[in-house]
Amino acid sequence: MKKFGFLLMIISILIAFYEEQQTQKNVYVIVVAIVFFMFGMMRLSAKIPSKNNENDDTNVD
Repeated sequence: MKKFGFLLMIISILIAFYEEQQTQKNVYVIVVAIVFFMFGMMRLSAKIPSKNNENDDTNVD
């Protein structure tokens, strides 16, 4: 499933770049491709832990 999401992100950004090169740009296709890409980036970045995680507990006022 993780590889499918990564593949979907790559395909969506390639579609957005391809659509941007066209003379008749379809804005809806570009917006949908960017939404898919941003959703994939959000899911990917949610799995990366914060490096300041232990400092958050000690700085409580």
